[in-house]
Amino acid sequence: MPATAIVGLQWGDEGKGKVIDRLAEEAGHVARYAGGNNAGHTVWVGEERYVLHLIPGGILHEGKVNLIGRGVVVDLHALEEEMAGLEARGVAVRERLRVDGRVHLIFPFHRELDAMAEVWRGSGRIGTTGRGIGPTYADKVARTGIRLADVLDEESFAVRFEALLAEKAAIAEKVYGRRLEDPARIAEEVRAAAERLRPLVVDGGALLQHADAAGERILFEGAQGSMLDLDGGTYPYVTSSWTGTWGIFGGTGFPPHRLERAFAVAKAYCTRVGEGPFPTEEHGPLGERLREQGNEYGATTGRPRRCGWFDTVQARYAARANGLQGVVITNLDVLSGFARLPVAVAYRLPDGRVVEDWPAELGCSALEAVEPVYEELPGWDEDLTAARRLADLPAAARAYVDFLAERLGVPIVSLSVGPGREQMFDTDPAVPWTWS
Repeated sequence: MPATAIVGLQWGDEGKGKVIDRLAEEAGHVARYAGGNNAGHTVWVGEERYVLHLIPGGILHEGKVNLIGRGVVVDLHALEEEMAGLEARGVAVRERLRVDGRVHLIFPFHRELDAMAEVWRGSGRIGTTGRGIGPTYADKVARTGIRLADVLDEESFAVRFEALLAEKAAIAEKVYGRRLEDPARIAEEVRAAAERLRPLVVDGGALLQHADAAGERILFEGAQGSMLDLDGGTYPYVTSSWTGTWGIFGGTGFPPHRLERAFAVAKAYCTRVGEGPFPTEEHGPLGERLREQGNEYGATTGRPRRCGWFDTVQARYAARANGLQGVVITNLDVLSGFARLPVAVAYRLPDGRVVEDWPAELGCSALEAVEPVYEELPGWDEDLTAARRLADLPAAARAYVDFLAERLGVPIVSLSVGPGREQMFDTDPAVPWTWS
């Protein structure tokens, strides 16, 4: 059975939750491989709304194994809160969830230092969520981080925690003039939380390799979007992990040659949260209208999203990098009522050149200065939320979808016209993207 990945094609918030939920229903294992509780997936089950931050989307399906892979950074307090919230709603979390012992842990001082650093950066701030994600990944790379398995080894934890705390306390005091929270209390709380999770701790790579050898379906769940990738995104306004398909292998221990299919999710327009380049951002009334019609506020933070038009230069770059077999387009219904729909087909660079490929040679300030070259397509007034097949869409909406597919160079395999599970339908029978 092919292992399949679902990733974000833009700057995150593309609606991956519903797409992952659909495939998770058919999978045996669902694995999250990057990020932390700075991301969120929203899934509607009937009238019930679920917002997942760390736990993979298959948790809502009976009989699925959900893995938090070793590439994820975990705030144990946030994880236990999320688990408790789902259990209170009748979800059998402990039966379905597993956590790789190699995940690195977020401590309260990571969150404190994250917030302090953003203030310190002033106008050069990155726009982090303040959840300690970046500082934890920084410790991981510096080889001073602490993993879940380290906490479960009492002797190892005592030594590593003391060393890490001494470093963080010195930074907080000498650089920011602040004192950190009570370290003894932090250590005890982390030990207790780790012990409660001990029955769920596994070697994630071995778990997935055994499932693959047994012929089970495996779904890899991307968090955030390709343009927030640490290496491939709009650096430095990115997250601290590898968000594309390339992050799967290090983030789970699953062999690269066993991933057979990759699909991405993109909105029918574009959004971004936080600072950084966004070539097609729409300022003024049209951008506000996109935000309100699309309810563009973060699932995790509640922050209003910056809104703009579909960018085929950016999306084609991300599609190629991820090696996609197809794209799912969400929020097509949000565009109803716009008379004209601009789509970026090229960029005019600060030196006057016009390019159709992502200008990776540009620094951040130059990228912020690019001017999108638009091609305008006619809009439509019809409400699309009742559409259940391509033929139900007005001609202008079908033409818009066809135009995006042509410019992306990969098929659009499914469309979503609303938040419900039933409001998503397939569009290209030649490219099957589900397992059934």
